[in-house]
Amino acid sequence: MAHEDRNPDQPLKPAPRVNLRTPEVMAAVQAQVENHYRSEVVERLRAAGGTLSAEGLTIKLAKQFGFCYGVERAIDLAYAARKYFVDNNIFILGEIIHNPEVNEQIRALGIKNIIGKQKEAEVDDLQPSDVVIVPAFGTDVTTLGKIKEKGCQIVDTTCGDVMSVWKRVRQNANDDMTSIIHGKASHEETKATASRALKDGKGHYLVVLTLADTDYVCDYIRQGGDKAAFLERFKGAHSPGFDPDLHLRRVGVANQTTMMRGETEEVQRRIMAAVRTRDGDTGAAQNYRFFDTICGATQERQDALQQMLDNPLDLLLVVGGYNSSNTSHLAEMGEAKLPTYFIRNACRLESYTRIVHYDLHRKEEIVTENWLRKRPLTVGLTAGASCPNNLIEETILRLFELHEISAERLLRPAVA
Repeated sequence: MAHEDRNPDQPLKPAPRVNLRTPEVMAAVQAQVENHYRSEVVERLRAAGGTLSAEGLTIKLAKQFGFCYGVERAIDLAYAARKYFVDNNIFILGEIIHNPEVNEQIRALGIKNIIGKQKEAEVDDLQPSDVVIVPAFGTDVTTLGKIKEKGCQIVDTTCGDVMSVWKRVRQNANDDMTSIIHGKASHEETKATASRALKDGKGHYLVVLTLADTDYVCDYIRQGGDKAAFLERFKGAHSPGFDPDLHLRRVGVANQTTMMRGETEEVQRRIMAAVRTRDGDTGAAQNYRFFDTICGATQERQDALQQMLDNPLDLLLVVGGYNSSNTSHLAEMGEAKLPTYFIRNACRLESYTRIVHYDLHRKEEIVTENWLRKRPLTVGLTAGASCPNNLIEETILRLFELHEISAERLLRPAVA
């Protein structure tokens, strides 16, 4: 792709998009993806009602778990990019999804990272012939603009639910409303959403994570307060030039799509009540709005886990990446009811007496001894939307192995 005749001071036009979803490419992609992530055991177990029992050990699988459509699409497009652009350098803006095993597979395809701790190149080093994959979380407008200026081919795998939130915060900016985003300020999706809330410098945003954050904002909405203390509390979680005295006058609540629905709804209720106290019913109708932008797949997995938790279980295993927001919320739900272990993969089940798992409060892996008790034992199992079925299968088989029940003996009567 030559550009010798162009003015070097003029930015390149983005390369025209290529349709990667041709039958030939996708057939090859499907075979490769299934080889990496598919699990016949999980598929048969799901078809059999999600329960597998042998010799006093019962595993119950949530009705909804694992890869969602948006994650499957992102992975398919990344694999398709490698199949189609055989001779091009391919880069990705961070992790394709929040699962380390999947990201390792992406790296194994020769796709290099240009954002984050494991980056292998810089955005400034990109060439017009390079291909850049935007992950499922999306990316901020500044980064995307730089890539477009380079003239690179962009493969955008951003989830449709995320783009729906972007539409809402852009609308807020157009209507001179600040977007209050319920989410994690450091999360890639929230950063991407916040950048859209600026709308070319016209809009503003504020990110709240907890109900305590929300109550602090609500108090300020009702009666004002110490502006410097407010800005310090939300340092790194608000737009440049944010002034709570000005930019909390008219607000619209949005959210990171993988938050807990109940908590987001409570954020909405509390902020609405604060605006109504300050402005009355008529004023609140003009100065407050919200949209339901919780990811459908996230909600399905939370609902399925809640249904499973309503029945007797001895413990719960949650499988997935530790930096996965939707997976973390599943672990939070479990912790509230019974012993729950958030694990990256089956290797963390080190022995009958020892498990390595992620502590959501300490934000690190810890070791728990004597975690399994003798049979009869019923174990619940679920996984976040970024966890492939092969990791779930390995966890199931490892649980039975720890009870000296081999895969051959287990599966022959159960799923043969």
